[in-house]
Amino acid sequence: MASRAGFLCRGAGARRSVSVGAARRVKASTPSQRAEGKARLLSAIAPLERGLLAGDEEQKEVERLATSLERINPTKDPLGSDLANGKWKLVYTTSGVILGKDRSPVLRPSGPIYQTIDAVSGKARNQETTPAFNGVDADLTPDPANPTANVKVQFKTFKIFGLIPIKAPDTARGELEFTYLDQEMRICRGDKGNLFVLLMEDASARLG
Repeated sequence: MASRAGFLCRGAGARRSVSVGAARRVKASTPSQRAEGKARLLSAIAPLERGLLAGDEEQKEVERLATSLERINPTKDPLGSDLANGKWKLVYTTSGVILGKDRSPVLRPSGPIYQTIDAVSGKARNQETTPAFNGVDADLTPDPANPTANVKVQFKTFKIFGLIPIKAPDTARGELEFTYLDQEMRICRGDKGNLFVLLMEDASARLG
């Protein structure tokens, strides 16, 4: 059931295979350099249907462009910044689970996928739209090993078709590292080695 909820840093079950929070060298940059880097990344992502159509070469190119942006991340304390809060739209991921590669095309997410983060309340909500409207609520806790950029995620409630609540098991958890953050874009790395690129949809959205 969890595999259908679409949470961006799902890590339930097996222990993580990739370490999040590794030291990253960040260089000084100008707004124009960051704007150019984001434009290149979004141009590479545009024809890939959130990554569903990405082959090995396309994935390598997106990875290269995302890494270039991570090196000039302007926000040194992402979890302490209000920029992390709000409703974000997923535009690219390498996660086959979130893309619905294990589902029939009829049930695969075709509409937008959103993630709302509220750092003050320590909560997150992820929501698929068409066709299934699956979602999940989770609690976020800063990782003591790197509290400025890493969060531990405990999934709480899955919603199927947007209506049926199912309590998540205690083993339904994951980790997420914020590697790039500004007013428009967020790049994250999950504990399964997946890459996520999101664009801000509504900066005022909160989860009381």
